[in-house]
Amino acid sequence: MVTIRKVYRGTELAKQLLQFVENCSWHEVKEHIADMLMSWKFTDWECMFAAVDNGEIVGMASIMKTDYYPLPEIYPWISCIFVTENARGHHISGQIIEYANDYAKGLGYKKTYIPTEYSGLYEHYGYRYVCDIVNYGGLKDRLYSKELV
Repeated sequence: MVTIRKVYRGTELAKQLLQFVENCSWHEVKEHIADMLMSWKFTDWECMFAAVDNGEIVGMASIMKTDYYPLPEIYPWISCIFVTENARGHHISGQIIEYANDYAKGLGYKKTYIPTEYSGLYEHYGYRYVCDIVNYGGLKDRLYSKELV
């Protein structure tokens, strides 16, 4: 059974998540996420979540004030969503997103945002396409939002 857990600085789970990131197949961003974890670039309510199955991390996500976009007025961002290839197809990303949304709602937020280059995935979790956005690298992504009710 998969459980979603908030990751706290300096814990065994934080060490396991760093190792998970360093060994994951998401080559485009794993260095960035590993740096976030090593230097713990999380402030206030920002954090990482880990999906754990039988003691092993199989997925992750973050909730942040900012992301890889020059849009400081938009937050909280649910980002760094990744599930291992072997664990895909079991709705784990949906569980992580739901957990992050519950966390954001508990903080008083009425909406969350997810940036992605893909279409067709986050709509399954109640997200709606907002517009195209340009990241700091100059590439275009899609912005999705969800009302938290």
